[in-house]
Amino acid sequence: MATPDPDRPPLTLVVYGREHCHLCEDMIAALQELRGRLPFRLDVIDVDSDSDLRSRYGERVPVLVAEGEEICHYHFDPIAVARIFPQFAG
Repeated sequence: MATPDPDRPPLTLVVYGREHCHLCEDMIAALQELRGRLPFRLDVIDVDSDSDLRSRYGERVPVLVAEGEEICHYHFDPIAVARIFPQFAG
């Protein structure tokens, strides 16, 4: 397993979702479980709090984004996440 670089800030993952969304809750729970093994910051943004986000994502939530790139949507995808965390695949 790779050792995290202490001089590099942890990766920030963003979940775009909304309240009362069971898929959003499931994705957040899966990511929180991973936080015990991988260093990353998790931000959760309610798309309904901003009209631009609501227009952009509509009903296509949750959406997981890392460094501005969509990783997966609707369901947590461990294969897609493994691409951004090579040590997760091991």
